Amino acid sequence: MKKLLNNKIIKTILFLVKFIAIAILVLYVFFLALQRFSDNSSVMGYRVFTIATGSMEPVYKINDVILVKETDFESLKVDDDITYLGEVGDFKDKIVTHRIKEINTDEGTIITQGVANENPDPKVNKKQVFGRVERKLMIFSFLTGLTRNKLGFYFLIFVPLV
Repeated sequence: MKKLLNNKIIKTILFLVKFIAIAILVLYVFFLALQRFSDNSSVMGYRVFTIATGSMEPVYKINDVILVKETDFESLKVDDDITYLGEVGDFKDKIVTHRIKEINTDEGTIITQGVANENPDPKVNKKQVFGRVERKLMIFSFLTGLTRNKLGFYFLIFVPLV
């Protein structure tokens, strides 16, 4: 085993893997901090959100991290998943990610519904829409799920800091 770990090629590969992993984590934290503390709240037209409820299961599970791209209202289509800021009822001041069921271009409104929900949401005005979900960030979803668990937080955050 020592012979294998002393191999220059293996050392170089391990160094590159560590460097890339740390670089990705640093960029992710930078992206989140910039998003949180800037006035525009988007970085190059993208935002990152974490799914908080099971309304979109099985498509997105709780703690999944999604990448949302700012999108013109006119380019949205039925069955797109969008993220918006709720303004009415139970959705007031909450960030919601649901699927488009109907678009009314004359009014500039959208009807959305969670995949796991039986009823549609209240109308969404185009001003409320942050953008369309581009993808689920699998690695960050996994890490978020681990760090929200007490044991995961302890072993991944607390122990390395100590």
